[in-house]
Amino acid sequence: MIEKNRIFLAVIAAVCLIAAATTSSCRNIRYSLKDVSIPDSIRTFKVNYIENKATYINPQISPQLTDQLRQKIVQQTKLKQSNNDADWEINATITEYSFSTSGISNQQSVTNRINITVQVEVNDMKRGEVVPYSVSRNFDFPSTQSLQQAEVALLNNIIQGLADDIFNRLFSQW
Repeated sequence: MIEKNRIFLAVIAAVCLIAAATTSSCRNIRYSLKDVSIPDSIRTFKVNYIENKATYINPQISPQLTDQLRQKIVQQTKLKQSNNDADWEINATITEYSFSTSGISNQQSVTNRINITVQVEVNDMKRGEVVPYSVSRNFDFPSTQSLQQAEVALLNNIIQGLADDIFNRLFSQW
């Protein structure tokens, strides 16, 4: 009986070690910067001020998103920021900033959602081509909060989430 318990414990320990190794290696791949893909000819970038042309305008988002995206590129790539002629010129516009009900219970709203879409253009000055794409993100908040309360509470998440999505589209080959 003791021998069976030892074998059982050894099997459990082996399974745990394999699970831990698999989980940690997946975590490393998911967050690894090895997925960053930058053509060899690109050495500098310029992020122009992100304009807000949505129907509803939160005046804090454009300057903070512009700054966050610039910081993220500087910190996570070898590209140098330029204020003049850059190899990549990144232009972006917030085209949608809306809110809606996203969850209903007992015929009452329980969750609301802020919807944001950013149109991005990467002007590759070396190749003479412009690559457009859009990024959309939703941010849920309880219906007990006003939109203004939710914006204050969610602002950092909104900025970080949008900057991450834009960065990933710029530097990852999906």
